[in-house]
Amino acid sequence: MTFDDLGLSDAVRGAVKQAGYSTPTPIQAQAIPQILERRDVLGIAQTGTGKTAAFTLPMLTMLETGRARARMPRTLIVEPTRELAAQVEEAFAKYGVNHKLSVALLIGGVSFGDQDLKISRGADVLIATPGRLLDHVERGKLLLSGVELLVIDEADRMLDMGFIPDIERICKLVPFTRQTLFFTATMPPEIQRLTGQFLHNPVRVEVTRPATTASTIMQTLVPSSDRDYEKRETLRQLLNSPELKNAIIFCNRKRSVVELHRSLMRHNFSVAALHGDMDQPSRMRALDSFRQGTIKFLVASDVAARGLDIPAVSHVFNFDVPHHAEDYVHRIGRTGRAGLEGTAITLVAPADAKSLDAIEKLIGKPIAWSGSPVKAAATPTDTGSNSAKPRKAHAERPRSRASSRRAGASASQVSAKKPAARVAPEREVAPRHEPSPHARPAAPSRRSHEAEPAVVGLGDHVPSFLLRPVRTGG
Repeated sequence: MTFDDLGLSDAVRGAVKQAGYSTPTPIQAQAIPQILERRDVLGIAQTGTGKTAAFTLPMLTMLETGRARARMPRTLIVEPTRELAAQVEEAFAKYGVNHKLSVALLIGGVSFGDQDLKISRGADVLIATPGRLLDHVERGKLLLSGVELLVIDEADRMLDMGFIPDIERICKLVPFTRQTLFFTATMPPEIQRLTGQFLHNPVRVEVTRPATTASTIMQTLVPSSDRDYEKRETLRQLLNSPELKNAIIFCNRKRSVVELHRSLMRHNFSVAALHGDMDQPSRMRALDSFRQGTIKFLVASDVAARGLDIPAVSHVFNFDVPHHAEDYVHRIGRTGRAGLEGTAITLVAPADAKSLDAIEKLIGKPIAWSGSPVKAAATPTDTGSNSAKPRKAHAERPRSRASSRRAGASASQVSAKKPAARVAPEREVAPRHEPSPHARPAAPSRRSHEAEPAVVGLGDHVPSFLLRPVRTGG
């Protein structure tokens, strides 16, 4: 099958041939005809299979008729990150060379004024992240009532980033009669609920099992220490491999990205950083430098794990084992793309055993070790120690008679220092000081084994003002 068999327009087919493509990927071959028939589509495929072109090419064909109106885009594409949104804009620029369509990009880190200017002129294609899109809607600068086609890309990433409430709101702002396309690599229950709510009789296009990894990626586990400095040393040894052309190194936290980037810089590695706290120009410079080969290594958070099309990445390193098993699939999907071979290496510490089990369960196969597998970190329960419940064990331990007597003596000493509240009529103890006639008598001391007289009230230290007689009215 070729692109000529999919029903695309002559202008689109010419742009595809100019870009150097002749054979569609499986998801493109199955999704494009359904989209051109105006059907809702749920596309499920592993990352790196050409999902962006699967909705970009038919959209260009459908947009050849009609025109855009001011502040009312004709089509809307929602992406989870700025980088993915910018990448889709580049795809429209590449495949739309034979079209005169206006494309607007609404992402954070860019001034509202420039974006408002593009919207006011009319946009055939609006590409946006959820937050910035709703900001324009709330300002009254954007109307979504003219949207004919809605694309939700990387829907599972939307779920991870907490965008599902925003997506639900956006779906309610666009017309009910619009065409909706969902593309995702994994299908958690929340996404299934969302598709059932906003897709109408969708065609399910599934070219691979959800959350599978490409067969062109060689996956390896490398034992490591829990100590960061030892972990960084292990990574540096792996980065010096002669087979390594370039690599993306993933960390779980932004802080870890910064620390690892500084460490590699100190050891004279050609490296750049990419994480969510960076401003947009810095993020784009880092990506462009890595794409062009100016730098060899890119240390990144999961902001770079989804859908980024960076060709010919030879290696992916997981400096941290991802907390969510689905992120592992997306991370290693940055290599082994478009039929090329790639290598994914994950550093595994003893504390990562639970996360590793979840990853192997998700992908449905074990990952080979390079070296001896690490053992899971022992917990207090594993060692048979009672330290996990020290208070309960202490409370249940019976006390000896001697400790009981010491406890009773301590209790009597405490009670002797406080004013007593009860009177024992069967025992009378003469106080050392004559109390006030209105003073309440105190309970006797329980230290019967001692020869000292019982202390009543405040003992020898009764203040003089308490010894005054109290006048009563009558």
